[in-house]
Amino acid sequence: MSKAAFTLRGRNPDVLSCIANLSNDEVFTPPEFANRMLDTLEQAWATDNDGASIWTDPTLTFLDPCTKSGVFLREITKRLINGLEPRMPDLQERVDHILTRQVFGIGITELTAMLARRSLYCSKHANGPHSITRAFNTEAGNVWFERVEHSWDKKGKCINCGASRTKLDRGDDRESHAYAFIHTGNIKKRVAALFGDDMQFDVIIGNPPYQLDDGGHGTSAAPIYQLFVEKALRLEPHFCVMVTPSRWMAGGKGLDGYRKRMLSDKSLRAIVDYPKLYEGFPGVKIRGGISYFVWDRDHNGPCTMQTIWDGEPTGPAVDRHLNDYDVIVRRNEAVPILNKVRSKNETTLEKRVSSRKPFGLPTNFKGTPKPDGLSDPIKLFQNQSIAWTERTVIATNPELIDRWKVLMTRVQGTSAAIETKFLSKPIIAEPRTACTETYLVAGHFETEIEATNYARYLSTRFVRFLVSLRKSTQDAAKSVYTFVPDLSTEDVWTDQKLYSRYDLSHQEIAFIESQIAPQETDLFDNLVDD
Repeated sequence: MSKAAFTLRGRNPDVLSCIANLSNDEVFTPPEFANRMLDTLEQAWATDNDGASIWTDPTLTFLDPCTKSGVFLREITKRLINGLEPRMPDLQERVDHILTRQVFGIGITELTAMLARRSLYCSKHANGPHSITRAFNTEAGNVWFERVEHSWDKKGKCINCGASRTKLDRGDDRESHAYAFIHTGNIKKRVAALFGDDMQFDVIIGNPPYQLDDGGHGTSAAPIYQLFVEKALRLEPHFCVMVTPSRWMAGGKGLDGYRKRMLSDKSLRAIVDYPKLYEGFPGVKIRGGISYFVWDRDHNGPCTMQTIWDGEPTGPAVDRHLNDYDVIVRRNEAVPILNKVRSKNETTLEKRVSSRKPFGLPTNFKGTPKPDGLSDPIKLFQNQSIAWTERTVIATNPELIDRWKVLMTRVQGTSAAIETKFLSKPIIAEPRTACTETYLVAGHFETEIEATNYARYLSTRFVRFLVSLRKSTQDAAKSVYTFVPDLSTEDVWTDQKLYSRYDLSHQEIAFIESQIAPQETDLFDNLVDD
């Protein structure tokens, strides 16, 4: 067989760079991105092994537990083919060894398993006539897939992934999305059953499904990528390298426990972050961006943080202790600014801002267009418009009705690749007003002057910068205000006064203003028209 047969039949353009994503939980990794991850792994391995190349060791094993296109397995194999040549000069022997003893995958669906085999073996069957190896006697080779079912509890939820039975108990004719790697109580036993009792993987690498494909949408869909990471770490590899949405760093539905675990894990060696929409995976909208991490079993220390923007690092990589705060401050340049602010030990705004449904009214509550006919009408701010309702309808926080209030929309953001505002325009709501769940009550006051000063404060670049450090999606819940100092509302705060108060350098000010756009100058003129 000619040497050309072992190029894994690349094409120009590479078909794996053109393939469309199958669903909202099956996001394919571009080959270029996969190779960046492998480059980072290679550097980490060399650091741990006196400069040795990971691709020259014929004993190492690699697992992609959530393979889709097979790009990781393919690119690893290509590197091993080159790296092992001095030890194994015979090309066929080398390829057979790599494919049978070093690279392994678990497909997430039957279709992606076939696609991965095609990428890796150049044949949908590992033992097929067109396969680049003759060493397998099974069609699957080392890329395993068998249909697995969810395990439903009494409430109709899967005990492994939380999927809804009403959505995903579909029968044999439709994909169950019960991924084998996470639908087990004992991951070591599952892997032993698939690949052998003596199997210990040196490297686990992949791009897991991001969320349940059970009818959820956007930030309301339940994430599952953390389940793959947790199972992978239980296998105790030397290295684990995974790419996931970055939402976990500061928020995400049901991710509090996962975030706490990751922040305290001293084995996290490196995180490479792509906060700009579409940059990591062109054409794929993942709010908050994506990132990949390198977990090193033998590492015990700070984590190296690196941000990529428009294809280039924003600055030098920085070693940081991730548990300095309860979220990851993604930009290295922001850390010294935040440290200056926090050093004053001031009370922060999350204690002032309300929780969702400040008056108990859901977003779909509709008042009447006019107050006519109401016995005790209250102006109602609802879904970007004004309506009226009876005072007696307000059962939650009725004492706030007759106070001055500053309202902020709970959802703030656009589809732009770069977010620069982070908070909506504040709404100054006079007494005899309430709002639906569309808004949060950011603060309530005795006087209009206090409310106006507070609204101006929320509109500063300084405040919105601190909010940006905790806000990775459109959701602007009360938690995003946790880094913002609660300053006196008797003062009129401007950015210049705030920069001076916290002794920010010219460089730090320039960074803030490069990230945050100014609010419109007519902010307090007719904020909401009646």
